[in-house]
Amino acid sequence: MKIKFLICCFLFISIAGQKAWAAGLPRQQGSPFNTNDSLTLTRILKQVLETYPTITKAQEAIRAAEAGIGLAKSGYYPYIGANAGYTYIGPVPELTIPNLGHFVMAPNNNYDATVGVSENIYDFGKTARKVDVEKSNRDLAEKNVELVRQRLTLLTAVSFYSQVYLQEAIRIKEAQIATLQQHLDFVTRKEQTGSATHYEILSTRVRLSNAESQKVDLEASIESQQAILNSLLGLPVKTRLKVQGNTLSAQPGIDPDSLILYALDHRYEMAVAHLHEEHAQLQLRSVKVMDNPTLNLFAQGGFKNGYFPDLNKFTANFAAGAGLNMTIFDATRRRYSIRMASSNISMARNDIEQVSRDISSEVYQNETNLLASLKKIDQGVLQVSQANEALDLAAISFKTGAITNLDLLDAETALQESRVNLLRARIEYAISVVRLNISVGKPVE
Repeated sequence: MKIKFLICCFLFISIAGQKAWAAGLPRQQGSPFNTNDSLTLTRILKQVLETYPTITKAQEAIRAAEAGIGLAKSGYYPYIGANAGYTYIGPVPELTIPNLGHFVMAPNNNYDATVGVSENIYDFGKTARKVDVEKSNRDLAEKNVELVRQRLTLLTAVSFYSQVYLQEAIRIKEAQIATLQQHLDFVTRKEQTGSATHYEILSTRVRLSNAESQKVDLEASIESQQAILNSLLGLPVKTRLKVQGNTLSAQPGIDPDSLILYALDHRYEMAVAHLHEEHAQLQLRSVKVMDNPTLNLFAQGGFKNGYFPDLNKFTANFAAGAGLNMTIFDATRRRYSIRMASSNISMARNDIEQVSRDISSEVYQNETNLLASLKKIDQGVLQVSQANEALDLAAISFKTGAITNLDLLDAETALQESRVNLLRARIEYAISVVRLNISVGKPVE
């Protein structure tokens, strides 16, 4: 019975595996979704922002900055070390005193083992300034993660919406090719009865060939976009992906007159620029105290031989004291370090001004592009409506013999082109919304 049960399980697993393989539904290694799913922008962004190497690299920089803070704080803690050694000396110091005898003052074989502790009691702010600088590095690393996420979001969204457009454009082009093929069959039959000319057939074939060539270009473009998305998702570059999404995305929902001010308050680039200025100021404060004195205490104890009169006996010993370390002349290092730090502050302030100008220009351009794409959508809807009406009239005229097959083809081609133009306008609008949201510092939903 056990053998029969195992055989049934094996057959069930084999059949299920064959069905999954035939249906093309196996998951790609490392992917949280089936590649045959229709993927939304939200799902793709979630995968990209969790696994893309640039994100993990930026997050690792935060951990490195945390380690830098710990390293700077080590100046507050004592240092404990152990030392052991052996020294052979010769000749050894000897002394002969008349009537008292001959004395050896040190052994040939000298052994020493000690444990020492030293700690800075006060360094006049040097360690505290170093800790502040390292904390600033951590803040910069955290903001850099958000910058990387922002850039990846824009790149992913543009690639996603481009693929949405290409998928739909290919579908429209396939419908156009099917219509042209029907017309070609129709005029071919008419030629056999003598009611169509060879010119009509040739013209239809030329249009069919052009449509097929355009489809080839669209397919090549979608292959490129799929390769970009696969790279972002960490999938093999030849993986087939299908995407779906609403091309009418949500606008930022901010008063148009306040977009630039909102962006200057919420863009990560501005935050990073201000952090760079603060970091430069902290570095200046740090170098100003680099020559401050350091007060420390030390103590050590252990065992060694060589103590008179029993030179070979291991004897406990200790030493303790305090020290003050002061810089008399540092070869102008402090002066030039201050000059460099001051220059870094000036450059950081110039960067703030440059970033402010760039953000203002970017927001204005994206807002202009968004308004233009909205107008294109309105025009596209009107053109599709007019093209549909023109096609209906052309079909009636063709049935009555008032126009030729080529005239009907012109009307059908105009309708297909107006649909593609409307689709392109909607995709441009979706991308403009993404760009505007990112340029003002709002998350993409």
